[in-house]
Amino acid sequence: MPASWNELDSRAISTAKILAADAVERVGNGHPGAAISLAPAAYALYQRHLHLDPSDPHWLGRDRFILSSGHSSLTQYLQLYLAGMGVELEDLKALRTEGALTPGHPEFGHTPGVELTTGPLGTGLASAVGFAMAERFTHGLLDPDTPHGQSIFDHCVYVIAGDGCLQEGVSAEASSLAGTQKLGNLIVLWDDNRISIEGDTDIAFSEDVLKRYESYGWHIQRVDWLSEDGSYVEDVQALDEALAAARENTEQPSIIALRTIIGWPTPEKSNTGGIHGAKLGEEALRGLKSALGADPDAHFAVDEEAVAHSRRQFAQRAQTLRAQWDQRFEEWKEANPQRAALLERLLQGELPEDWEKALPEFPAGKAIATRSASGKVLNAIAPVLPELWGGSADLGGSNNTFLNGFTSFLPEGTYSRSFEADPYGRNLHFGIREFAMACAMNGIAADGLTRVYGGTFFVFSDFMRGAVRLAALMDLPVTYVWTHDSIGVGEDGPTHQPIEHLASYRAIPNLAVIRPADAAETVQAWKNILEQHHPAALVLSRQNLPNPARGEGNELADAQGVARGAYILADCEDTPEVIFMATGSEVAPTLEAHRLLKAEGIASRVVSVPCLEWFESQDEAYRESVLPSAVRARVAVEAGIALPWYRWVGEAGRIVSLEHFGESVDGARLFEKYGFTPENIAARARESIAAAH
Repeated sequence: MPASWNELDSRAISTAKILAADAVERVGNGHPGAAISLAPAAYALYQRHLHLDPSDPHWLGRDRFILSSGHSSLTQYLQLYLAGMGVELEDLKALRTEGALTPGHPEFGHTPGVELTTGPLGTGLASAVGFAMAERFTHGLLDPDTPHGQSIFDHCVYVIAGDGCLQEGVSAEASSLAGTQKLGNLIVLWDDNRISIEGDTDIAFSEDVLKRYESYGWHIQRVDWLSEDGSYVEDVQALDEALAAARENTEQPSIIALRTIIGWPTPEKSNTGGIHGAKLGEEALRGLKSALGADPDAHFAVDEEAVAHSRRQFAQRAQTLRAQWDQRFEEWKEANPQRAALLERLLQGELPEDWEKALPEFPAGKAIATRSASGKVLNAIAPVLPELWGGSADLGGSNNTFLNGFTSFLPEGTYSRSFEADPYGRNLHFGIREFAMACAMNGIAADGLTRVYGGTFFVFSDFMRGAVRLAALMDLPVTYVWTHDSIGVGEDGPTHQPIEHLASYRAIPNLAVIRPADAAETVQAWKNILEQHHPAALVLSRQNLPNPARGEGNELADAQGVARGAYILADCEDTPEVIFMATGSEVAPTLEAHRLLKAEGIASRVVSVPCLEWFESQDEAYRESVLPSAVRARVAVEAGIALPWYRWVGEAGRIVSLEHFGESVDGARLFEKYGFTPENIAARARESIAAAH
C-alpha cells in the first residue's frame, strides 16, 4: 500500500464495494460488478491523483475525469460520495430512480463532478481526447508564453474505460488521433477484467491491446492484480506508481492495463458475466459482505469513521492544491490583464462587442455555393473570435472549414508539406474519423471555454450520429458543417448523395438543422448559431446557388428572418391562394414557380425554411403570421424524403421530394429529372389549390 495509506482507506474501499452491491440490489437492476472490483483503483485515483475541489466542482484548475464505461456509474458515484462532492448516501439508495442524482449512466449537468454523459461505449474515451485537446488549446489561448505543463491552465484528463470501450471502433479512431497529437495530458485506466455481458471476452476480443496502443504512440503500462498462480491481490501501490508515471510523461498519452477480477470478492459470481449487468442476489450479496468482514444481514451499512476520513483527506488535499492554484491565478491575472478579460468573457459565454461587424456581405447577383459562403464567414470572423477553432475529417478544402493565415493544431516537431504545425493552432485535422471527430468536439465543447466546429460531407454524417445524439442530449454548443447536401453532388452518385439525412437529423431532439438557401442566409445562420449555446448543423451545397438582391426595394425579404427558422421570402399583395415552403437549393426554383403562378394571376407566398427547429420554437402568433391556417393549399419543396413536411402541408398539401436514391448524373440534370423544376413545383401548387377547395 502507499505510504500514506491506512486502515481507514481500506475500510472506505470495503464500504464502497458493499454500497455498490446494495444499491443495485435495492433498485433491482444495474451493473455492480465493475464498481465492486474497481473500488480500490477509483479510490486511489480520486484520493491521490485527481486535482478536484469538493466545494467547487467547476474549478477551472481541476483535472477532468471521464467514466467511459458509463454503465458502471456507481464507480464514480461512490467516489463522489467518499470525496464529499455532493453525492450522499440517500442518493446512492436512489440509484436509477426518478429524479435521483444517480441515474443509470452518468449525465452531464446533472450530477456534480460528472464532466460528460457516458454510456455508449467508447464515446467517453473518444470525447476525453477532445478534453485533452481543449486543455492544450486553452493554454495557447490564455498563457502561450508559459511552457506547456507549467501553466495554471494545464491539467490532466483521466479516463476509466472497460473492455467494451476498447472494442468499439471509435476508441481506436480517437486513440490513434491522440497518439498523433502526443496528448501527454491524457491518462486512460483500462479495467482489463475480460468479462462482458456474454461472458469471457475471448470469444470476440483477443488482440494484444497494449501493443496496439504502443503502435499508436502511447505510453503503455500493465498492472496485474491477478498473479499467474491464480492469487488475487489489489496492489494499490503498483497502480499508484503507474498513475504517477503516466502523469509525469507529458510527451505521450498513457494507458494502464489494470488486470482485475470483476466483482471480486463476491463468491460464485466473481469473474462471470452474471455480475456484469445484474444484481447479485441475496446469497451472493451476503457472501460479499461476509468476505469483506461486514454484517451480511445489514443493508447500506456505512463505516462512518472511514467515510469521514476519506472526506477529510480529500478536502485537505484539495485545499492545498486550490490555495497554490489560486495564488498563481491571481499572479497571472495581474500580469495578463487582456487575457484575463478574454477569460472572463469566455467564462460568461459572451461574444465580443460588435463582433457581428466582421460578418461578410456577398454581392447580389453573383452565384456562390453555400459551403463557400460558410468558409468566407469563418475566415472573416476568426480574427475577432479567438476562441473559434475547428476543422474537418480530411475534407477541409471541400468543406471550406480551413482558417487561412492560422496554424494547424499539431504537436511540436510535426512536419507537413501543406500545413504549419503549432501545438496551439486553430485548424484541426481529424483524419478520416468522422465518429471520433464528433466525440472529440463533444469533449471540447463540454470543457466549456471555446467554440468548435467540424466538417464532413453530409452523407458521411451517418458515421457521426451517435456522437451528435450525445451532443444534443448534453446541449453542447458544437457546430457541424455538413456540405455536399443533396443530389446536387451529381456524378459522385448515390453513395454520396444524402436522401434521408435531413429527416434523420431533424428527428434528434435539441439539434438545429439549418439548410440555408444562399450566401445571405448562410451569414445569418452562422450569426444565430454563435449567439446561442446549442448544437447546430449547417447543411450546405456543393454547387453554386443564386444570391439574389434582398431587402427594401427588392422582391425578396432580407435574411434576418433566418433567426426565426422560417420567414416570408416573397409574397403577394392579398391573401395567398397557396404557400410554398422550401429549403436550401430548392428555394430558387420555388421562387421561379411563384413567378409563374403570378403571371397566371395566382397569388402565392414563398416561405424560406432554413431551420424547422428554430421555427417550431417561435410563438404561435409568429408561426400563424407566416403559415396562416386559413390557407390550406401548401407545397413543400426539398431534395430529401418528405417525412418532416407532412405536419406542415396538411391534407390538401403537396410535397416535392425524393423517395428514392439518386444516381451518378450531373446534379443539374438530376434536379430536372426528379421534378425540382419551376414548372413541376407550380403544377403541384395548382393540384394543392384544387384539393383545398
